[in-house]
This record gives sequence, structure tokens and C-alpha cells, in this order.
Amino acid sequence: MIMDNIIEVKNVTYEYSEDNISYAALKDFSLNIERGSFTVILGHNGSGKSTLAKLLNGLYKPTSGDVLVDGINTKDEKTELEIKRKVGMVFQNPDNQLVASIVEEDVAFGPENLGLEPAEIRKRVDDALKSVDMYEYRESTPHHLSGGQKQRIAIAGIIAMQPECIVLDEPTAMLDPKGRAEIISTVRRLNIEKGITVVLITHYMEEAENADRVLVMNDGGIIADSTPKEVFSNVERLKNVGLDVPQTTELLYRLKSAGLPVNTHVISIKEAADEIERALHSEDN
Repeated sequence: MIMDNIIEVKNVTYEYSEDNISYAALKDFSLNIERGSFTVILGHNGSGKSTLAKLLNGLYKPTSGDVLVDGINTKDEKTELEIKRKVGMVFQNPDNQLVASIVEEDVAFGPENLGLEPAEIRKRVDDALKSVDMYEYRESTPHHLSGGQKQRIAIAGIIAMQPECIVLDEPTAMLDPKGRAEIISTVRRLNIEKGITVVLITHYMEEAENADRVLVMNDGGIIADSTPKEVFSNVERLKNVGLDVPQTTELLYRLKSAGLPVNTHVISIKEAADEIERALHSEDN
């Protein structure tokens, strides 16, 4: 079966230069993102994941190699706006993305720049705010909102441009646990209900639990690429590159190390509880 890839990264190297010294954040890096998928990218600081995020919608251009969005090369300056329309970016700090003093005006900013008719802009703004459960705040002032609410407004601003893919670069890094849960729930719903391709870059392991696919980056390359259960079951490999695992996986890993015959291919709390109960019963028998 031929996969329908919305993004193709082909043998990309990206170099930063400082004081006449260059170093490669990504080295001969290749990756395909399937349309409609939910992909989570993990990695410690300096692993190259934020550089990758900026390459995916053309903010950065490869030093060598190519990034194709729906078949369009991001190096082609004539298609830059089209790339931005297809792949929206959400960053860590929502305050850096909010540009207006009223919520609905902020969400309208992108569609206005696309030159859409006022009636279409109005419809897109309302639909986008409803999709992130922020419609009731449409006439509010953004700086009065919580961090999680601001980030949902930032996401609504991207959704109003009707991208096919959203890349989120550590969008919950500045939020409390409640705000983080709001954002992940919102993003997951957009993926399922609207079919928007999601690439989520994070260092919170729990945010990867419901992804279709988890990639682990280290030193500008990919060291793991599979389902969440498969990736997280290899606890020692993740710890070796400075990453934690979900708390449930950590618990089962320690129990297995202590001699309890548990399966570590488990993430959710219910699955973990069931697995511990099963292992204890097997010990008794």
C-alpha cells in the first residue's frame, strides 16, 4: 500500500554558523509524515527537534537535502505562502503569537492576511474558536486569559487558516498541568474530528501516550520510531539519552527489575493496574 505523505524530509542537513564555526543540528536526516496522522517527536534539549519543527513549514531552509510539503519544495520562495497555509506552527510561548487586543481579532489576523472575504473570515473565526472551546471568550482581552486559554487562542488562529497540518513546538512547556491537559485534548480532538495532521514536539512523555507514532531524536538523528508502547517499553535506551518514560512504564520497569513478571508494553493507568494484578495472580498460581 502506498502511504499518502503530507511531509517528506529527504536527506536533510541543517547547519548553524556562529563565529565562523558551523555545526550540524540535523545530519542527513530523512522522515515521512503520513497525512492525517498524530506524530510525537521526543528528544532532550539540543537533539535537533526544534530545528526540525522550523524546517517542516519552511521557516528554516535545509543546508542540503529537501523538505517537501504536499510535494512542494520549501526552498521555492514563490510557494512560501502556500507552504505556510498548508503547515501551521504553534510555538512555546502563546504571548509571542497573539497580536491583537481582542480574541476574535487575533484569530482573524491570519485569514485577513490571506485576503479572504469578510463573511468567510467571520465564519472561520467562529468555527476555529468553537473547535478549541473558546468561542465564549471571543470578545475578551487575551492578556486576561490563563496560559492554557492563550495557547488555545493561538491554535485557533492557525486553524482559521485551515492548514492541513499543524506543527506544535513544545506548546505546553510554559503551562501548568491543567493547561497542558487542555492543549493535548484539543490537539487530539482536531486530529480525530477534522483529520488535521499533527506533529507534536514535546519533552513530556505523557503527551505521547495517544499518538499514532513516536519518534525519539538524539544528536540530530532518529534513534527510535514506533508506537508509543513499543518506544516506551525500551526504558534503558530512553534513559541513556536523558529522557524519562511515563510514570506507569517506570513503575512496571522497576517491578520487572525486582522480579515481578510484568509486561512493560503498557502506558495507561488502567492497563498498568490490570497488568500488575495479572502478574501477582500468576505468581500466586
